Amino acid sequence: MAATFHGVGATVAALSSSSSSSSPSNSFGSKKLLSSPSRSFSVRKRASFTMVRSEGSMNFDLNSKGRRAQQLIANAVATKADSSPASSSSKPGHELLLFEALREGLEEEMERDPRVCVMGEDVGHYGGSYKVTKGLATKFGDLRVLDTPIAENSFTGMGIGAAMTGLRPVVEGMNMGFLLLAFNQISNNCGMLHYTSGGQFTIPIVIRGPGGVGRQLGAEHSQRLESYFQSIPGIQMVACSTPYNAKGLMKAAIRSENPVILFEHVLLYNLKERIPDEDYICNLEEAEMVRPGEHVTILTYSRMRYHVMQAAKTLVNKGYDPEVIDIRSLKPFDLYTIGNSVKKTHRVLIVEECMRTGGIGASLIAAITENFNDYLDAPIMCLSSQDVPTPYAGTLEEWTVVQPAQIVAAVEQLCQ
Repeated sequence: MAATFHGVGATVAALSSSSSSSSPSNSFGSKKLLSSPSRSFSVRKRASFTMVRSEGSMNFDLNSKGRRAQQLIANAVATKADSSPASSSSKPGHELLLFEALREGLEEEMERDPRVCVMGEDVGHYGGSYKVTKGLATKFGDLRVLDTPIAENSFTGMGIGAAMTGLRPVVEGMNMGFLLLAFNQISNNCGMLHYTSGGQFTIPIVIRGPGGVGRQLGAEHSQRLESYFQSIPGIQMVACSTPYNAKGLMKAAIRSENPVILFEHVLLYNLKERIPDEDYICNLEEAEMVRPGEHVTILTYSRMRYHVMQAAKTLVNKGYDPEVIDIRSLKPFDLYTIGNSVKKTHRVLIVEECMRTGGIGASLIAAITENFNDYLDAPIMCLSSQDVPTPYAGTLEEWTVVQPAQIVAAVEQLCQ
């Protein structure tokens, strides 16, 4: 394995040196989703660690799981138009499933920058458990798309070491729960080395994979681990929810100088959306306004975005006007977008799939209370998953996760 890794470094280093005069910039705009690769990064302090921020910002058939995902989209229609940039099928572009959008973003970045490489279990000629890396080994070779043994702590640590030497690795965890085996590497190395080295090392690594409550996958494969990693200093975290932002966040994460954990949801891989043909990236620190409204701010992310939009359809019919925000950036929070919404609606409902105790919602409540408490006309409400291991039985599994009817009832209570 050491010899193989050395070969990766030597090969990519040679490619990088041969094109150093025209190496791509690692930047993206903070206000616009379309960006120019020529803009530069600046460094700023956030909390107790240094972050680099931009100045501008199974090849599935549509089986039962896929049809379920498409049904979620079909039901998530509210009266006001979805404000996402690629929400209209009449716009130019091409349609992709979410896992295909992730692959397209990864492939484009591998073509753009020879330092980008992929490693993980079955990511090579098998194409990854969810086919996000299908075809990449054939196109880029076994040194840039490296199959690893079943040893998350080892290959995650290897990826961090590769990032220290100048590569830009993308590490796939076959399931986010398996990355608990690499928690030491992610916490003590990935998150801290930039700080503890006095800025001598940057760790431009992306750690990604599926998580969340699936469809009867059992407790160990249905974990919601966002809050586990949120507490690590030096880590950025984002969660994709549509093919558009999946591709945009993937590309932005690869270009970032910070270590980024990209959370994907196992039940969203077969969502289909039309995305632009031209190159674009999404800001890693910016929330997405999904539906403007006046009466209540609903903050959500990942799969719960679709439960919220199903509830929004019912709420609109009942005379309510909810504002729905996909927070998307789990660390740091986009308090600018969130704050402006709170100042307008004066009521906040948080809907998450993470656990209630110590979850993302708990951190959001603390941040909103600290910064915008004077604008609140009612206590913040948070709907979270129950603090129990996810049951295998389908009916019990649904009981542990927030459902649209609960969201409707919570909004009605908030707006009394």
